[in-house]
Amino acid sequence: MRILFMGNNWVAWQVIRYLTELNENIIGLVIHPEDKQRYAKEIVESTNIDPSRIFDGSTLREKKTFQEIEALKPDIGLSILFGYIVSKDFIDLFKSGIVNLHPSYLPYNRGQYPNVWSIVEETRAGVTLHYIDKGIDTGNVIAQQEVQVTWTDTGESLYKKLEHVSVKLFSEYWPRIRRGAEPRVSQSTATGTYHSTKDVEKIDEVDLDRKYVARDLINIIRARTFPPYKGSYFWDGDKKIYMKIQLFEEDKMGK
Repeated sequence: MRILFMGNNWVAWQVIRYLTELNENIIGLVIHPEDKQRYAKEIVESTNIDPSRIFDGSTLREKKTFQEIEALKPDIGLSILFGYIVSKDFIDLFKSGIVNLHPSYLPYNRGQYPNVWSIVEETRAGVTLHYIDKGIDTGNVIAQQEVQVTWTDTGESLYKKLEHVSVKLFSEYWPRIRRGAEPRVSQSTATGTYHSTKDVEKIDEVDLDRKYVARDLINIIRARTFPPYKGSYFWDGDKKIYMKIQLFEEDKMGK
């Protein structure tokens, strides 16, 4: 099977390591541009792929990149925490489609920052393997695994939970995908939630003169606690005061 791998971040690195250990045929690699790269060096070094077959994800809609990938005759695309929306024409290049690994329990938290919104909106958290269609995270589901959110979780700790479950879920289902024996369950487009990148800007600023339900305010601050990112803040005159939270638990006996 001729695989075009599109990925970013630690999860993509772990997945491509897994694939290379299986001696899978990765015929092309698409990574993020330099200013958006996470673990790109490790991802590239995990393969022996020719530099001419490494593409910038921000150029996928350009004719030259499209034609070069088309010439590789890929059978399947793998999108692992890949941050670019692909066109219908691009999807059609792959006779076995494009499989996406999304760190949310679809149909909840389509789009960006699912670790944040699972906490803020108290929606189900988890990981989903699904096929890409013309929508955003709306394609047929292959497999899902729910991840428990506890009151001591922050945006950072939940993100790390989702990372490890993502790698596990992919490795569990890849053999079935490779054989063409994977489940395909349609999503309900009438349910679920979606968030864009800019939606976090609507919750980051805490208004000192507004009344909040304590539960909601704690959820916002802990969801946005993810060093080194600045997170939630309030204004003191012309100064922004940033906040992070530390949570720990003990039982009624103080243990």
